Amino acid sequence: MKRTFLGTIAASAFLVFSGHAAAVDLKSAVDADYDYIFELYKHFHANPELSFKESESAARMQAELEPLGFEVTTGIGDKWVRKKMKADVGDVLDGVGGYGLVAVMENGEGPTLLLRADMDALPLEEKTGLPYASTVTAVDYRGQEAPVMHACAHDSHMAILIGAARRLAAMKDQWSGTLVLIGQPAEEVGLGAMAMIEEGLYKKFPKPDYVLATHTSGWDSAGDVTYTSGYALANVDSVDIYVKGVGAHGSAPQFGKDPIVIGAQIVNALQTLVSRELDPLQSGVVTVGAFQAGYKHNIIPDAAHLQITVRSYEDDVREKLLAGIKRIAEAQARSAGLPDDMMPEVVIEDTYTPSTYNDPAMTERVMSAVAAEIGEARVYARAPSMGGEDFSRFGRTDEDIPTVIFWTGGNDPAAMKAAREGKGPLPPANHSPFFAPIPEPTLKTGVHAMTAGALELLGKP
Repeated sequence: MKRTFLGTIAASAFLVFSGHAAAVDLKSAVDADYDYIFELYKHFHANPELSFKESESAARMQAELEPLGFEVTTGIGDKWVRKKMKADVGDVLDGVGGYGLVAVMENGEGPTLLLRADMDALPLEEKTGLPYASTVTAVDYRGQEAPVMHACAHDSHMAILIGAARRLAAMKDQWSGTLVLIGQPAEEVGLGAMAMIEEGLYKKFPKPDYVLATHTSGWDSAGDVTYTSGYALANVDSVDIYVKGVGAHGSAPQFGKDPIVIGAQIVNALQTLVSRELDPLQSGVVTVGAFQAGYKHNIIPDAAHLQITVRSYEDDVREKLLAGIKRIAEAQARSAGLPDDMMPEVVIEDTYTPSTYNDPAMTERVMSAVAAEIGEARVYARAPSMGGEDFSRFGRTDEDIPTVIFWTGGNDPAAMKAAREGKGPLPPANHSPFFAPIPEPTLKTGVHAMTAGALELLGKP
């Protein structure tokens, strides 16, 4: 862990944003700062880093925040990450660590607000054709080499957070309380928030009264802000089923126990979990994403492997689906005549991503403030998503802190309108090698909305 504090604020970075800030409306101030934020965004976009390898991203965030007057601590989660990597993959590779960043600015009495941005990129080759496109290739924490791209727009999250920090540092006469900023690693593997919390985020630093974040969305138009009150994102579980069988020649199936047939029956039976075991008003998804078995046309193998993603909102629904998967797998094996010592092995990953619940009262406050700033026509509710986000963990602790994540639209409004009207395809969105948000409306809207939400939640002087 490394703690640093810049006692003397760099005048060249601060004077531009202090002085007469109160006389300038927020939109004008955000617009005036756009060129700086855009250059920062391009830097992050062209220099993506994989999960648990975000050292340079954290260092750049530190370099941006310290001159504004934040006390910055880096390496939050490093001990937890190294212990887990040692247990999961053996030796910890060079460059792998917990690069969580916490920046604190105290500004008198009042609430403590935590703003979060995630930093990691995806193992994907960029195909956007942008002049600042990534050409990076890197080795992930498991030792696999891959091209790297900010296909989920975490580069914009870092730029937006720093943009909001610059605004709030310039507006200290308009709020009171404590501002905590988070640069979170490893969201894409669902472990970064846990690493920071397990290593004492809420004990070593001011405990927040509220936690707020935004995520750039390729499914929303640039310039718009969308939100969901209540359950917004799902529990995400990964389940592996290892089906056992007895191998035989393909011409003599009577001498074997075919794991492919057993696996196929499991796949079919799993479809009844949502359709016949859940209340029709409850939501759940059980998707078999991979089915691997066999080597040749005329060989009945002795094993099969199913890989499943399970999505839900309520925790009791999650438990019901997971228990149902195990029950169905064993029942199908028994129906094929397998003995007790050959039951399928059902492995549920212990580090799942919990569902995200946007506190309704906090959501109403924040979104009303954002709508008042950027216009009611540009701020609207959207349906919940079955996607997942480990942002949820910041609210799922003993402290029970209210949290909200909202969406900053990032895609071409004209293309989105044409797609909704059936006049064209949906443009590429998050996790596509062709996706990158339209910078100006996305970054300006994100900074404007994040700052407005923060000012609503912080105290008034």
